[in-house]
Amino acid sequence: MEQDLVETEKRRKREINIDPSLQWSQWQLLDSILPTGGFAHSFGLEAAIQARLVSGPDDLQTFVIHLLENTGSLLLPFVYSATLNPTLDNWQKLDRILDATLSNEVGRKASVSQGSSLMRVAASVFTELPSLKSMRDVCVGSGVVSFHHAPVFGIICGLLGMDSGTSQRAYIFMTMRDVISAATRLNLVGPLGAAVLQHRVAYGAESMVKKWMDRSVEDACQTAPLLDTIQGCHTYLFSRLFCS
Repeated sequence: MEQDLVETEKRRKREINIDPSLQWSQWQLLDSILPTGGFAHSFGLEAAIQARLVSGPDDLQTFVIHLLENTGSLLLPFVYSATLNPTLDNWQKLDRILDATLSNEVGRKASVSQGSSLMRVAASVFTELPSLKSMRDVCVGSGVVSFHHAPVFGIICGLLGMDSGTSQRAYIFMTMRDVISAATRLNLVGPLGAAVLQHRVAYGAESMVKKWMDRSVEDACQTAPLLDTIQGCHTYLFSRLFCS
């Protein structure tokens, strides 16, 4: 099955002459100005700070590295599969599998919240992709899909003509950008320190992408269960700035 998906990807690259205007849409998908709600989540960082697991820049770098590793092992397979085959049937299947895979209720709700926001915004913004709006219209209110973020992101990347390698790197980049942005608002680092940290971590992020990319959803796994546990404690915080 995986070999068939790879062959489909190769045929798609040969057959589709990507409209240059789609590249502008690809860049916009990664732009922080796109109102998808990603900056409302700290990926468990806020809970980790209150649990005293993270108390400074060095701890933050370690947290970010483990988070990216966990994201690569658990979510990149869903981004990869959705990018290769951006169809309604495949999206529904991937969404159900991911919903059953996520054991952390806070993380599950965050994934659904971000995914539903991304699909809503993308369907409104990327009008050159009428199939995107059609897919959303079919699923909204039906209960067929939960709109988890990773499959939604992969579907959009696939419809925008992005290759699977780029889509997986983009997903890791967005995760890194958002968690470091959360660290800035939590006063762990300043804006310049955040930029330096992001550039420093990027080299390790590329290694993680190469390690976990192009895997089937059957290989999805957790590599940092402690982070998953800490994020699950977010709902018990007495005061909190982020949704997760």
